[in-house]
Amino acid sequence: MAIKPIGDRILIQTVEEEVEKVGSLYVPDTAKEKPQQGKVIAVGDGARDGDKIIPLTVKVGDVVLYGKYSGAEIKYQDQEYMILSENDVFAIID
Repeated sequence: MAIKPIGDRILIQTVEEEVEKVGSLYVPDTAKEKPQQGKVIAVGDGARDGDKIIPLTVKVGDVVLYGKYSGAEIKYQDQEYMILSENDVFAIID
């Protein structure tokens, strides 16, 4: 991966939730909710506390839940990712 987050930032590839079609209704992409679940692709070194570095709880490969309006969306090599702080992560899904 050519993108390396710094500090307490993590790089997440969003996981699209499957939408079942109900009848003949079509839901446009603009009406769909933004995914709040993703797979951790890369992590930074950790948060700084003075001269100490506090390691991150999440690791590469974890599937996490994060805040609806958190982070920044980026596009890299036709893939969509989110960069956000570890503080924006609510839970790790086993």
